Amino acid sequence: MRYLLDTNTLSAVMRGDPAVNARLAAAGRDEVSVSQPTLAEIAYGIARLPDSKRKRWLQDGHALIAATMPRSDWSDEVSRTFGAIKAALEKRGERIEDFDLAIAAHALTADAVLVTADRKHMPRIPGLVVEDWSK
Repeated sequence: MRYLLDTNTLSAVMRGDPAVNARLAAAGRDEVSVSQPTLAEIAYGIARLPDSKRKRWLQDGHALIAATMPRSDWSDEVSRTFGAIKAALEKRGERIEDFDLAIAAHALTADAVLVTADRKHMPRIPGLVVEDWSK
């Protein structure tokens, strides 16, 4: 089984959430990855914070994850999948943020389960398999 971590799941890892970290530890290293949009959203969240000990701690955590966590590459197939998902949702009048769509496109292209606590938007994406490790 392959898993792609969404931004809220990666944030939970960085916070030391016991349920998420236990599930991550149980998964094999070659089974879990992150996408560049997820890392970008984390970087944005950190950049918005005022200078503080917490911000530096989060920057260190982000750097460690960026250095060690395998990536789901952004390929032409991911771009095509992104476009198809966005068009299908717009036709139904159900817009979703582009970063969320990009992360979902990575999961679909990699045939991976998207690990997210976002039960509002992600389940609306056709064919996307979602798990919430925060429970």
